[in-house]
Order: sequence, then structure tokens, then C-alpha cells
Amino acid sequence: MAAISLQTETMAEEVKLFGTWASVFSRRIEVALKLKGVQFEYIEENLSNKSPALLKYNPLHKKIPVLVHNGKPVAESLVILEYIDETWKHNPILPTDPYEKAMARFWAKYMDDKLLPAAIKVAMSKGEEQKGVIEEIQKQLKTLESELKEKKFFGGESLGFVDIAANTIVWLVVAQEALGMEILTEEKFPVLHGWYQRLVDDAVFKECMPPREQHLSFVKVRFGSSTPSK
Repeated sequence: MAAISLQTETMAEEVKLFGTWASVFSRRIEVALKLKGVQFEYIEENLSNKSPALLKYNPLHKKIPVLVHNGKPVAESLVILEYIDETWKHNPILPTDPYEKAMARFWAKYMDDKLLPAAIKVAMSKGEEQKGVIEEIQKQLKTLESELKEKKFFGGESLGFVDIAANTIVWLVVAQEALGMEILTEEKFPVLHGWYQRLVDDAVFKECMPPREQHLSFVKVRFGSSTPSK
């Protein structure tokens, strides 16, 4: 375990983030903290040898990410995102309108409950099974494209709660490149592909992405035995 760095503006508060470099979940928290300009200490965890601090702060699930704010731990990435937005109110990532806020929560949960499990499954499957999972994911992507419509981001004109949760799609694009699959292409999903391009070009989001070559190598090593399907 190693403390990596302190980020952005000076603050009197103590903020720590326990995560892993390749985790879609802990990278979400990095994006939110940097959008808010919150200074934090990032602590890289080895999930095969979890630190006593991680086990102390998340004894129930023993998972990352964990945000520790002035000694108080908060776990689960979507919960942490809401905590960050309510604690540091400038540069809000959630809408203020109750209905729009509820919809943002709904679509963020959709990413975790529907898209993420399918993305993991497609990376671990082969042959005909993989083709079926790709079709399932593409239906989900079409649903997201319909929700995005003509908006610049899911949150409107700027990066918001749903966009941060949708970093799952960025990991999916890395997986399709690493494993030789065609899932999200500009031809099939022009609207979503345009959103993806704006997301990865965003300065804050780009800063919080894993190094691309390292990420590609990680996916190839972990899932590379699967047979590509197109």
C-alpha cells in the first residue's frame, strides 16, 4: 500500500481515498473529487493483500473504494458520489430538481445493475455465448443512446453524476480493443460514441483514467483467453 499524492486545492479537512488503479469504481470518486477541487490522499490497495486500514474502514464488504473524510468512512461508489456532492456543494454533479435527481440515480444504478455485469460477462465468455452477451450489451447501449438524445452529456452541458457512473462504458471500450471485439462503434452508436469522445477528452476525466497501455495489458492478461466475437 502506498500513498500516491495530494490533489488540487489546499483544504484543512482530511480526505483519503482507498482504491485500485484499474477499478471503475474508485476512478469515479477521483473524478468527482477533482471536479470539486477537493484535496485528497490517494491510497493504492492490493486486493490480494488488503491493508489493515481498508479492513478497518470497510469491515462489512472489505472492498474499495472507501472515502475517509475526517476519520469517517463512506463505502460504495454511488453512495460516495452523493456524499461528495452534498458535502462540497460547489460544482454540483447531481441536479437540484427532485425528479431529475431521481432519474440521475436511476440511470447510474442502471450502469451498475445492467451494463457492468454484462460487460464483465462478455469479457469472460467465448463463442456463441459471447455473441449473445454482445447483443445484450448493444441493446443496453441503444437504451442509453435514446436517453442521451441530443444532450452533450447525460447531465446536460457539463459532466454530471450519470456521466461519472457511465465510466463503465470507457472500460468497455478498452476491453473491446484489448480482446478484439466490436461492441460500441461509431457506426452503430453515433450519439453514444460522440458522448464517449467528449468524456475522454474532458481534462478532469482524462486525468483520472488509467494509463491506456497498462490498462489494455491488464485486460489482455485477465481476460485474454476468451475467443473474440464480432
